[in-house]
Amino acid sequence: MPLIASHLLCTERLNTPSLSPQQRHSILCTFPRLPLDPLLRLQVLVALGAQGKHFRAPYRRTPTLHPQWQTAVQTRCRAVPRSVMHCGSCSPQLAALQVPASRRRRRRTARRRSKKGSRLGPGLQPARESPPGAGRGGMRLPVRLGPLRSTPLAARPPGRGRARARAGGRRAFSRGRPGGTMAEEAKRLAACAAVDKHVQNNQVLGIGSGSTIVHAVHRLAERVKQENLSIVCIPTSFQARQLILQNGLTLSDLDRHPELDVAIDGADEVDSDLNLIKGGGGCLTQEKIVAGYAKCFIVIADYRKKSENLGEQWKKGIPIEVIPMAYVPVTRALTKNFGGAAELRMAVSKAGPVVTDNGNFILDWKFDKVHEWSEVNTAIKMIPGVVETGLFIDMAEVVYFGMEDGSVSVREKQPR
Repeated sequence: MPLIASHLLCTERLNTPSLSPQQRHSILCTFPRLPLDPLLRLQVLVALGAQGKHFRAPYRRTPTLHPQWQTAVQTRCRAVPRSVMHCGSCSPQLAALQVPASRRRRRRTARRRSKKGSRLGPGLQPARESPPGAGRGGMRLPVRLGPLRSTPLAARPPGRGRARARAGGRRAFSRGRPGGTMAEEAKRLAACAAVDKHVQNNQVLGIGSGSTIVHAVHRLAERVKQENLSIVCIPTSFQARQLILQNGLTLSDLDRHPELDVAIDGADEVDSDLNLIKGGGGCLTQEKIVAGYAKCFIVIADYRKKSENLGEQWKKGIPIEVIPMAYVPVTRALTKNFGGAAELRMAVSKAGPVVTDNGNFILDWKFDKVHEWSEVNTAIKMIPGVVETGLFIDMAEVVYFGMEDGSVSVREKQPR
Protein backbone atom coordinates (compact mmCIF):
# COMPACT_ATOMS: atom_id res chain seq x y z
CA MET A 1 0.00 0.00 0.00
CA PRO A 2 1.62 3.33 -1.06
CA LEU A 3 0.43 5.21 2.01
CA ILE A 4 1.84 2.64 4.45
CA ALA A 5 5.11 2.52 2.52
CA SER A 6 5.32 6.32 2.67
CA HIS A 7 4.87 6.27 6.46
CA LEU A 8 7.46 3.52 6.86
CA LEU A 9 9.94 5.44 4.74
CA CYS A 10 9.50 8.63 6.75
CA THR A 11 9.84 6.87 10.08
CA GLU A 12 13.01 5.07 8.94
CA ARG A 13 14.52 8.35 7.85
CA LEU A 14 13.59 9.94 11.17
CA ASN A 15 15.38 7.12 13.05
CA THR A 16 18.67 7.86 11.30
CA PRO A 17 21.10 9.02 14.07
CA SER A 18 23.05 11.37 11.82
CA LEU A 19 20.09 13.63 11.03
CA SER A 20 20.46 17.26 12.01
CA PRO A 21 17.52 19.12 13.57
CA GLN A 22 16.96 21.01 10.32
CA GLN A 23 16.83 17.77 8.31
CA ARG A 24 14.51 16.18 10.85
CA HIS A 25 12.26 19.24 10.68
CA SER A 26 12.01 19.08 6.88
CA ILE A 27 11.04 15.40 7.06
CA LEU A 28 8.37 16.10 9.66
CA CYS A 29 6.89 18.93 7.58
CA THR A 30 6.45 16.52 4.65
CA PHE A 31 5.29 13.61 6.84
CA PRO A 32 2.20 12.20 5.08
CA ARG A 33 -1.16 12.72 6.74
CA LEU A 34 -3.20 9.71 7.73
CA PRO A 35 -6.25 8.93 5.54
CA LEU A 36 -9.68 10.09 6.64
CA ASP A 37 -11.26 6.66 6.30
CA PRO A 38 -11.23 5.08 9.81
CA LEU A 39 -10.62 1.51 8.61
CA LEU A 40 -7.76 2.55 6.32
CA ARG A 41 -6.28 4.65 9.12
CA LEU A 42 -6.30 1.69 11.51
CA GLN A 43 -4.64 -0.49 8.86
CA VAL A 44 -1.83 2.05 8.60
CA LEU A 45 -1.43 2.16 12.38
CA VAL A 46 -1.42 -1.63 12.71
CA ALA A 47 1.17 -1.93 9.94
CA LEU A 48 3.41 0.67 11.56
CA GLY A 49 3.03 -1.00 14.96
CA ALA A 50 3.86 -4.42 13.49
CA GLN A 51 7.07 -2.99 12.00
CA GLY A 52 8.03 -1.52 15.38
CA LYS A 53 8.31 1.91 13.83
CA HIS A 54 8.15 5.19 15.65
CA PHE A 55 9.34 8.70 15.14
CA ARG A 56 11.32 10.95 17.42
CA ALA A 57 10.45 14.55 18.08
CA PRO A 58 13.42 16.94 18.10
CA TYR A 59 15.01 17.99 21.35
CA ARG A 60 13.65 14.97 23.27
CA ARG A 61 15.72 12.23 24.84
CA THR A 62 13.02 9.57 24.38
CA PRO A 63 10.47 9.03 21.66
CA THR A 64 7.46 11.32 22.04
CA LEU A 65 4.47 9.10 21.39
CA HIS A 66 0.87 10.08 21.94
CA PRO A 67 -0.80 7.86 24.60
CA GLN A 68 -4.20 7.30 22.94
CA TRP A 69 -3.53 5.61 19.62
CA GLN A 70 -3.32 2.13 21.09
CA THR A 71 -6.92 2.62 22.26
CA ALA A 72 -7.94 3.53 18.73
CA VAL A 73 -6.57 0.26 17.43
CA GLN A 74 -8.49 -1.91 19.92
CA THR A 75 -11.79 -0.03 20.17
CA ARG A 76 -14.38 1.27 17.78
CA CYS A 77 -14.08 4.97 17.05
CA ARG A 78 -16.49 7.05 15.02
CA ALA A 79 -14.75 10.40 15.19
CA VAL A 80 -12.16 11.34 12.60
CA PRO A 81 -8.72 11.56 14.26
CA ARG A 82 -6.66 14.67 13.86
CA SER A 83 -3.62 14.86 11.61
CA VAL A 84 -0.48 12.92 12.43
CA MET A 85 1.49 15.90 13.68
CA HIS A 86 1.87 19.60 13.35
CA CYS A 87 4.60 22.12 13.85
CA GLY A 88 4.30 25.63 15.14
CA SER A 89 4.85 28.07 12.26
CA CYS A 90 7.58 25.79 10.83
CA SER A 91 9.95 26.66 13.68
CA PRO A 92 12.86 24.27 14.36
CA GLN A 93 11.43 23.44 17.77
CA LEU A 94 8.32 21.45 16.85
CA ALA A 95 5.24 21.42 18.99
CA ALA A 96 5.34 18.63 21.56
CA LEU A 97 2.19 17.02 20.17
CA GLN A 98 0.22 18.12 23.20
CA VAL A 99 -3.49 17.38 23.24
CA PRO A 100 -5.80 20.41 23.65
CA ALA A 101 -7.34 20.83 27.07
CA SER A 102 -10.88 20.31 25.77
CA ARG A 103 -9.93 16.94 24.30
CA ARG A 104 -8.18 15.92 27.51
CA ARG A 105 -11.34 16.70 29.44
CA ARG A 106 -13.43 14.61 27.06
CA ARG A 107 -11.05 11.69 27.50
CA ARG A 108 -11.13 11.98 31.26
CA THR A 109 -14.92 11.91 31.11
CA ALA A 110 -14.84 8.83 28.89
CA ARG A 111 -12.46 7.08 31.28
CA ARG A 112 -14.72 7.85 34.25
CA ARG A 113 -17.70 6.41 32.41
CA SER A 114 -15.78 3.30 31.48
CA LYS A 115 -14.95 2.74 35.15
CA LYS A 116 -18.65 2.78 36.06
CA GLY A 117 -19.44 0.24 33.39
CA SER A 118 -18.48 -0.53 29.85
CA ARG A 119 -20.55 1.36 27.30
CA LEU A 120 -19.18 -0.63 24.38
CA GLY A 121 -21.20 -3.78 24.92
CA PRO A 122 -20.07 -7.29 25.84
CA GLY A 123 -16.62 -8.22 24.65
CA LEU A 124 -15.59 -4.65 23.82
CA GLN A 125 -14.01 -3.38 27.01
CA PRO A 126 -11.75 -0.34 26.69
CA ALA A 127 -8.13 -1.34 26.12
CA ARG A 128 -5.77 -0.87 29.04
CA GLU A 129 -2.69 -2.64 27.70
CA SER A 130 -0.66 -1.34 24.80
CA PRO A 131 -0.91 -3.30 21.55
CA PRO A 132 2.09 -5.18 20.21
CA GLY A 133 4.76 -2.79 19.11
CA ALA A 134 3.21 0.20 20.88
CA GLY A 135 5.71 0.46 23.75
CA ARG A 136 8.85 2.56 23.49
CA GLY A 137 9.26 1.36 19.93
CA GLY A 138 5.60 1.56 18.95
CA MET A 139 3.74 4.39 17.33
CA ARG A 140 1.03 6.36 19.16
CA LEU A 141 -0.83 9.16 17.48
CA PRO A 142 -3.70 11.42 18.67
CA VAL A 143 -7.31 10.31 18.32
CA ARG A 144 -10.61 11.71 19.49
CA LEU A 145 -13.04 9.12 20.79
CA GLY A 146 -16.62 9.65 19.67
CA PRO A 147 -19.79 9.05 21.72
CA LEU A 148 -20.44 5.43 22.57
CA ARG A 149 -23.72 3.57 22.75
CA SER A 150 -25.15 3.05 26.20
CA THR A 151 -26.92 -0.18 25.18
CA PRO A 152 -25.34 -3.11 23.32
CA LEU A 153 -26.74 -3.55 19.83
CA ALA A 154 -27.53 -7.20 20.53
CA ALA A 155 -29.74 -6.22 23.48
CA ARG A 156 -31.91 -3.84 21.46
CA PRO A 157 -35.31 -5.03 20.22
CA PRO A 158 -35.75 -5.57 16.49
CA GLY A 159 -37.73 -3.13 14.39
CA ARG A 160 -37.39 0.52 13.47
CA GLY A 161 -38.59 2.00 16.76
CA ARG A 162 -38.19 1.16 20.40
CA ALA A 163 -41.89 1.87 20.90
CA ARG A 164 -42.65 -1.54 19.41
CA ALA A 165 -41.05 -3.19 22.44
CA ARG A 166 -43.26 -1.36 24.90
CA ALA A 167 -45.99 -3.49 26.41
CA GLY A 168 -48.33 -0.58 27.11
CA GLY A 169 -48.58 3.04 26.11
CA ARG A 170 -51.15 5.65 25.36
CA ARG A 171 -52.40 4.14 22.14
CA ALA A 172 -55.21 1.93 23.50
CA PHE A 173 -57.55 1.20 20.57
CA SER A 174 -55.33 3.24 18.21
CA ARG A 175 -52.51 0.71 18.50
CA GLY A 176 -50.99 0.09 15.10
CA ARG A 177 -51.64 3.57 13.70
CA PRO A 178 -48.25 5.37 13.60
CA GLY A 179 -48.18 8.45 15.79
CA GLY A 180 -51.84 8.11 16.79
CA THR A 181 -52.88 8.81 20.37
CA MET A 182 -56.23 8.04 21.91
CA ALA A 183 -57.54 11.58 21.38
CA GLU A 184 -56.40 11.69 17.75
CA GLU A 185 -58.05 8.37 17.04
CA ALA A 186 -61.25 9.62 18.67
CA LYS A 187 -61.19 12.68 16.40
CA ARG A 188 -60.69 10.49 13.35
CA LEU A 189 -63.59 8.20 14.25
CA ALA A 190 -65.94 11.13 14.84
CA ALA A 191 -64.89 12.80 11.58
CA CYS A 192 -65.38 9.64 9.53
CA ALA A 193 -68.81 9.01 11.05
CA ALA A 194 -69.98 12.56 10.30
CA VAL A 195 -68.67 12.58 6.73
CA ASP A 196 -70.14 9.16 5.94
CA LYS A 197 -73.53 10.11 7.38
CA HIS A 198 -74.10 13.63 6.03
CA VAL A 199 -72.07 14.05 2.84
CA GLN A 200 -73.82 13.19 -0.41
CA ASN A 201 -73.26 13.81 -4.09
CA ASN A 202 -73.75 17.31 -5.58
CA GLN A 203 -73.40 19.16 -2.28
CA VAL A 204 -71.75 22.40 -1.24
CA LEU A 205 -69.81 21.85 2.00
CA GLY A 206 -68.39 24.30 4.49
CA ILE A 207 -64.99 23.15 5.75
CA GLY A 208 -64.04 24.30 9.24
CA SER A 209 -60.64 24.81 10.84
CA GLY A 210 -58.54 23.10 13.47
CA SER A 211 -56.92 19.74 14.11
CA THR A 212 -60.16 17.72 14.01
CA ILE A 213 -61.21 18.94 10.59
CA VAL A 214 -58.04 17.48 9.07
CA HIS A 215 -59.44 13.98 9.53
CA ALA A 216 -62.76 15.02 8.00
CA VAL A 217 -61.08 16.40 4.88
CA HIS A 218 -59.00 13.24 4.49
CA ARG A 219 -62.12 11.08 4.71
CA LEU A 220 -63.97 13.38 2.32
CA ALA A 221 -61.16 13.11 -0.23
CA GLU A 222 -61.27 9.30 0.03
CA ARG A 223 -65.00 9.23 -0.64
CA VAL A 224 -64.76 11.66 -3.55
CA LYS A 225 -62.11 9.49 -5.16
CA GLN A 226 -63.78 6.15 -4.48
CA GLU A 227 -67.38 7.15 -5.26
CA ASN A 228 -66.66 9.86 -7.85
CA LEU A 229 -68.67 12.45 -5.92
CA SER A 230 -69.21 16.02 -7.08
CA ILE A 231 -68.46 18.16 -4.02
CA VAL A 232 -67.73 21.89 -3.72
CA CYS A 233 -65.90 23.09 -0.60
CA ILE A 234 -66.06 26.51 1.06
CA PRO A 235 -63.15 27.19 3.47
CA THR A 236 -63.38 29.03 6.78
CA SER A 237 -59.68 29.94 7.03
CA PHE A 238 -56.39 29.84 5.21
CA GLN A 239 -55.68 26.46 6.82
CA ALA A 240 -58.96 25.05 5.49
CA ARG A 241 -58.22 26.44 2.03
CA GLN A 242 -54.85 24.70 1.96
CA LEU A 243 -56.38 21.43 3.14
CA ILE A 244 -58.95 21.53 0.35
CA LEU A 245 -56.31 22.14 -2.30
CA GLN A 246 -53.83 19.60 -0.94
CA ASN A 247 -56.47 16.85 -1.01
CA GLY A 248 -57.58 17.59 -4.56
CA LEU A 249 -61.06 18.88 -3.69
CA THR A 250 -62.98 21.61 -5.50
CA LEU A 251 -62.47 25.04 -3.90
CA SER A 252 -65.06 27.81 -4.06
CA ASP A 253 -66.32 30.76 -1.99
CA LEU A 254 -69.52 32.35 -0.72
CA ASP A 255 -69.69 34.70 -3.70
CA ARG A 256 -70.35 31.77 -6.03
CA HIS A 257 -72.19 29.58 -3.53
CA PRO A 258 -73.94 31.79 -0.95
CA GLU A 259 -75.99 28.86 0.38
CA LEU A 260 -74.39 25.69 1.73
CA ASP A 261 -75.87 22.25 2.25
CA VAL A 262 -73.67 21.14 5.16
CA ALA A 263 -70.94 22.77 7.25
CA ILE A 264 -68.56 20.55 9.23
CA ASP A 265 -66.37 21.99 11.96
CA GLY A 266 -64.77 21.19 15.30
CA ALA A 267 -65.27 22.76 18.71
CA ASP A 268 -63.29 23.62 21.82
CA GLU A 269 -66.19 22.70 24.13
CA VAL A 270 -69.79 21.53 23.79
CA ASP A 271 -72.36 21.72 26.58
CA SER A 272 -75.54 19.69 27.07
CA ASP A 273 -77.60 22.18 25.00
CA LEU A 274 -75.14 21.97 22.08
CA ASN A 275 -73.83 25.46 22.74
CA LEU A 276 -70.22 25.73 21.61
CA ILE A 277 -67.05 27.58 22.41
CA LYS A 278 -64.97 27.97 19.27
CA GLY A 279 -62.07 30.11 18.16
CA GLY A 280 -59.11 28.49 19.85
CA GLY A 281 -57.41 28.56 16.46
CA GLY A 282 -58.36 32.19 15.82
CA CYS A 283 -60.83 31.61 12.94
CA LEU A 284 -64.10 32.22 14.79
CA THR A 285 -65.56 34.96 12.56
CA GLN A 286 -65.29 33.12 9.25
CA GLU A 287 -66.32 29.87 10.93
CA LYS A 288 -69.51 31.47 12.23
CA ILE A 289 -70.28 33.04 8.85
CA VAL A 290 -69.98 29.72 7.00
CA ALA A 291 -71.92 27.82 9.68
CA GLY A 292 -74.65 30.46 9.67
CA TYR A 293 -75.33 30.08 5.94
CA ALA A 294 -75.41 26.26 6.00
CA LYS A 295 -78.65 24.29 6.11
CA CYS A 296 -77.08 21.82 8.57
CA PHE A 297 -74.17 22.54 10.91
CA ILE A 298 -72.33 19.36 12.01
CA VAL A 299 -69.76 19.40 14.82
CA ILE A 300 -67.07 16.76 15.38
CA ALA A 301 -65.01 16.50 18.56
CA ASP A 302 -63.33 14.03 20.88
CA TYR A 303 -64.45 12.99 24.34
CA ARG A 304 -62.43 15.75 26.05
CA LYS A 305 -64.69 18.48 24.61
CA LYS A 306 -67.90 17.10 26.09
CA SER A 307 -69.29 18.85 29.20
CA GLU A 308 -72.54 19.78 30.90
CA ASN A 309 -71.79 23.50 31.18
CA LEU A 310 -69.40 25.70 29.27
CA GLY A 311 -66.18 26.27 31.14
CA GLU A 312 -65.92 22.83 32.74
CA GLN A 313 -63.38 21.51 30.23
CA TRP A 314 -62.19 24.57 28.31
CA LYS A 315 -60.24 26.82 30.69
CA LYS A 316 -58.74 29.28 28.22
CA GLY A 317 -61.78 31.53 28.01
CA ILE A 318 -64.15 32.60 25.25
CA PRO A 319 -62.35 34.07 22.22
CA ILE A 320 -63.58 37.48 21.11
CA GLU A 321 -62.32 39.05 17.88
CA VAL A 322 -61.86 42.82 18.15
CA ILE A 323 -60.66 45.70 16.02
CA PRO A 324 -56.98 46.35 16.97
CA MET A 325 -57.52 50.00 17.95
CA ALA A 326 -60.37 49.04 20.32
CA TYR A 327 -58.91 46.13 22.29
CA VAL A 328 -58.23 48.22 25.42
CA PRO A 329 -61.75 49.73 25.81
CA VAL A 330 -63.32 46.38 24.89
CA THR A 331 -61.26 44.69 27.61
CA ARG A 332 -62.46 47.23 30.18
CA ALA A 333 -66.09 46.86 29.08
CA LEU A 334 -65.98 43.06 29.31
CA THR A 335 -64.63 42.97 32.85
CA LYS A 336 -66.91 45.78 33.98
CA ASN A 337 -70.16 44.36 32.59
CA PHE A 338 -69.60 40.60 32.92
CA GLY A 339 -66.77 40.11 35.43
CA GLY A 340 -63.90 37.73 34.96
CA ALA A 341 -60.73 38.75 33.14
CA ALA A 342 -59.95 39.42 29.49
CA GLU A 343 -56.46 39.08 28.05
CA LEU A 344 -55.02 39.92 24.67
CA ARG A 345 -53.86 36.69 23.02
CA MET A 346 -50.14 36.85 22.31
CA ALA A 347 -48.44 34.99 19.49
CA VAL A 348 -45.96 32.20 20.12
CA SER A 349 -43.74 32.28 17.04
CA LYS A 350 -43.77 36.05 16.50
CA ALA A 351 -43.47 39.14 18.62
CA GLY A 352 -46.76 40.76 19.51
CA PRO A 353 -50.37 39.60 19.53
CA VAL A 354 -52.13 37.00 17.41
CA VAL A 355 -53.54 38.47 14.19
CA THR A 356 -56.55 36.75 12.61
CA ASP A 357 -57.12 36.12 8.91
CA ASN A 358 -59.18 39.34 8.96
CA GLY A 359 -56.33 41.39 10.45
CA ASN A 360 -57.89 41.72 13.92
CA PHE A 361 -56.85 40.90 17.51
CA ILE A 362 -58.32 38.25 19.82
CA LEU A 363 -59.29 38.70 23.46
CA ASP A 364 -59.70 35.59 25.63
CA TRP A 365 -62.41 36.32 28.20
CA LYS A 366 -62.17 34.02 31.22
CA PHE A 367 -65.58 34.21 32.87
CA ASP A 368 -66.05 33.48 36.56
CA LYS A 369 -69.60 32.07 36.55
CA VAL A 370 -72.19 30.39 34.36
CA HIS A 371 -74.23 32.90 32.36
CA GLU A 372 -77.28 32.90 30.16
CA TRP A 373 -75.13 32.52 27.08
CA SER A 374 -77.63 33.73 24.51
CA GLU A 375 -78.02 37.06 26.32
CA VAL A 376 -74.29 37.37 26.99
CA ASN A 377 -73.43 36.70 23.35
CA THR A 378 -75.82 39.43 22.18
CA ALA A 379 -74.58 41.92 24.77
CA ILE A 380 -70.90 41.38 23.95
CA LYS A 381 -71.52 41.89 20.24
CA MET A 382 -73.11 45.26 21.06
CA ILE A 383 -69.81 46.58 22.48
CA PRO A 384 -68.20 48.94 19.95
CA GLY A 385 -65.07 47.37 18.49
CA VAL A 386 -66.21 43.75 18.87
CA VAL A 387 -66.26 41.88 15.56
CA GLU A 388 -67.50 38.46 16.69
CA THR A 389 -67.52 36.12 19.68
CA GLY A 390 -66.57 32.47 20.00
CA LEU A 391 -70.00 31.58 21.40
CA PHE A 392 -71.98 29.48 18.92
CA ILE A 393 -75.44 29.50 20.48
CA ASP A 394 -78.20 27.27 19.11
CA MET A 395 -76.36 26.67 15.83
CA ALA A 396 -75.25 23.01 15.87
CA GLU A 397 -77.70 20.36 14.68
CA VAL A 398 -75.66 17.26 15.52
CA VAL A 399 -72.42 16.70 17.46
CA TYR A 400 -70.28 13.58 16.99
CA PHE A 401 -68.02 12.67 19.91
CA GLY A 402 -65.24 10.13 19.46
CA MET A 403 -65.04 8.24 22.74
CA GLU A 404 -62.18 6.56 24.61
CA ASP A 405 -63.38 3.03 23.90
CA GLY A 406 -63.44 3.54 20.13
CA SER A 407 -67.16 4.22 19.84
CA VAL A 408 -68.84 7.37 18.52
CA SER A 409 -71.44 9.17 20.62
CA VAL A 410 -74.02 11.26 18.75
CA ARG A 411 -75.84 14.13 20.43
CA GLU A 412 -78.63 15.87 18.49
CA LYS A 413 -80.43 19.13 19.11
CA GLN A 414 -83.62 18.70 21.09
CA PRO A 415 -86.74 20.36 19.65
CA ARG A 416 -88.06 23.29 21.67
